[in-house]
Amino acid sequence: MASESPIFAELERYKSLEFFARQVVEGFVTGLHRSPFHGFSVEFAEHRQYNVGESTRNIDWKLYGRTDKLFVKRYEEETNLRCQLVIDQSSSMLFPTERQGDLKSPNKLTFAVYAAALLVELLSRQRDAFGLTLLSNGIDQQTQCRSSAVHKRYLMQMLDAVLHQPVAERQRQQRTTSLAESLHLLAESLHRRSLVVIFTDVFVARDEEEAFLDALRHLRHCKHEVLLFHTIDHRHELDFDFGSRPTEFIDLETGRRLKVQPSEVADLYRHDVSQLVERIRQQSIRYHVDYQSVDVERGFEPVMLPFLLKRGKHF
Repeated sequence: MASESPIFAELERYKSLEFFARQVVEGFVTGLHRSPFHGFSVEFAEHRQYNVGESTRNIDWKLYGRTDKLFVKRYEEETNLRCQLVIDQSSSMLFPTERQGDLKSPNKLTFAVYAAALLVELLSRQRDAFGLTLLSNGIDQQTQCRSSAVHKRYLMQMLDAVLHQPVAERQRQQRTTSLAESLHLLAESLHRRSLVVIFTDVFVARDEEEAFLDALRHLRHCKHEVLLFHTIDHRHELDFDFGSRPTEFIDLETGRRLKVQPSEVADLYRHDVSQLVERIRQQSIRYHVDYQSVDVERGFEPVMLPFLLKRGKHF
């Protein structure tokens, strides 16, 4: 059972919460998710005779033209929202490496794994379908969306494997990031109007920034709802709080080392990174991507609990 996973115990406190999809989606649980078809789902089943006084919205006018009789289209109700959880597992997500596995003050990858596990649990309780994509310099692993207990257990095991792979082993792998290419592939492979939840630090080079934003636009063009969790360690990666002593910085994705005096580069660094984050935020809003800035040092619960409560208020 899924309770065998060490992650599962951390999820029990959230059992009363529901994870709602804000945007109209194909595939829904009646009473939980809004339907774009006002009570009628996408799969046509049969015709029935029109009753005087009811809405004319679903009258089959082509059939009326052939038979001179009024019939209403009936549909089979679909049961599941489809949610694809996407985790960037490139090496930069290991920062800070000493906080791997620490739920109270996690690193970026730990936060992503626990948040994804929480959403799997909530979606499962709503009988929604869920899948998982792990990516770095390409799509490393991907599952289809399913709602079965077996599938849930499999995803929990995948997340456990990500969480517990030794940091030293991950550092040796030096996984780089090809976010844009991977998200373009994902956009075309998913069922239309899926919910796509992305966990990434969006540490891309300036010349790759537009490609990443174009991938978000591609997801939206394919009618997917997109949630972007922008995972950052604010104290180190935004505020550049490294004291005044000479420090050696190591690029976790390439292994490149650079010794600098933090105070000499702090102002330029803060300006460039804050501008990058603001551009990502503004463009996400522009393209109707639900942008969530995550300071991972705050911990898991202070970020996810308010987010889930906020999502629920839209209904």
